Amino acid sequence: MSNRKRVWFEEAGRRLDPGLVEQLRMKRKEDPYETSKERLPVIVYYSKDSDDNKKKDLFTACQADNNSKLDKDIGRMASRGNLTPQMIKQIKDHESVDRIFYDRPVTALLDVASRQIGSVELQESAGLTGKDVTISVIDSGVHPHSDLTETSNRIVAFKDFINDEEKPYDDNGHGTHCAGDAAGNGQQSDGLYIGPAPEASIVGVKVLDENGSGRLSTIIEGIEWSISNKDEYNIRIISLSLGAQAFESFRDDPLSISVEEAWHKGIVVCAAAGNSGPEQTTISTPAINPFIITVGSTMDQNTKERSDDHIAEYSSRGPTVDSFVKPDIYAPGTDIISLLAPDSALEQELPEQVVDENYLQLSGTSMATPICAGVVAQMLEANPNLSPNDIKSILKSTSEPVLNDVWGYIEAGSAVEMATNYTGYQKAAK
Repeated sequence: MSNRKRVWFEEAGRRLDPGLVEQLRMKRKEDPYETSKERLPVIVYYSKDSDDNKKKDLFTACQADNNSKLDKDIGRMASRGNLTPQMIKQIKDHESVDRIFYDRPVTALLDVASRQIGSVELQESAGLTGKDVTISVIDSGVHPHSDLTETSNRIVAFKDFINDEEKPYDDNGHGTHCAGDAAGNGQQSDGLYIGPAPEASIVGVKVLDENGSGRLSTIIEGIEWSISNKDEYNIRIISLSLGAQAFESFRDDPLSISVEEAWHKGIVVCAAAGNSGPEQTTISTPAINPFIITVGSTMDQNTKERSDDHIAEYSSRGPTVDSFVKPDIYAPGTDIISLLAPDSALEQELPEQVVDENYLQLSGTSMATPICAGVVAQMLEANPNLSPNDIKSILKSTSEPVLNDVWGYIEAGSAVEMATNYTGYQKAAK
């Protein structure tokens, strides 16, 4: 039996999340006596009985160390900041602290696709284009590409949590591609590269930087902003083509908690499963949450037929850390051609992927997720009374079981047909 003395962060229990413990362990190897002033980015969640006086005392304690600081509230029950290991040790047992998380990095994880899943047929036969439905694309921003701004500007709002700019832009390019995956109208391609919901409105929420990375706290801010502005912009859907490694249960994971709040506020959340397949138990956060719609990616072989499709090798597999079956649905995500943000990092890094000067070809569950979000917009246009739980149930029950997994391939026609007749609702004739 080992007699090794456990260090303080190993004895902290649930007060420190596993990701933070791992960071503290690495720092201790570099600095055994913890004399370094190097700080770690953290999120501090308050205890339920914490009041203003207790929070003020906590902030005062942190400011006593010139190298540590809590500097910004995230919602009502958490703050983010940068603390030295010694300060984390000092405040972990403070009466206002529930848990401390490592504010770890989060990364960004249409040719035949829209036609293959049946969305274009719905546009042509039923006139369902996602009109009057808004999708919040929480990503690297959105470039005002003509496929989103002509014949009318459908970028109804833009919020920048990275550089605090007011006008829409995308210095990475990932978010623009995702916006087009969901709602591009194909204006620059004579309708060839069209998304499922070409009349849906887009809210661009920039939480990822030029390199396509961000922090948990910034993503949470973007989700909280979308919830707060839900009614003003009619945000019915959040599309999250980003994620981070999941260390613990959905009940304790900060991103998972945030998307669940959005779901219960009536917003359909579509999140990318991740690109760490084919190994099992590789579903990222926030996709681990059992309430939201977790989207996996298929390879469609660039054909309209489904018989030759299969789950993409890179698409993350379940079960989740809580042993839930995921993904919930699959959509095309391989070699998807969508909108190009000019002068973006992706244009510079992937010049061979540029198509016809206005488009870019990318692969990943990042692409499958907004395609799913676009189908959801068509469903909500057909029946705006559907709840998030209704949407998820319909998508799963109408998916085609052509893939070797528990759930199948998204099928827009069947999903919209069931949505139209769900709970007796009939869409008024246009």
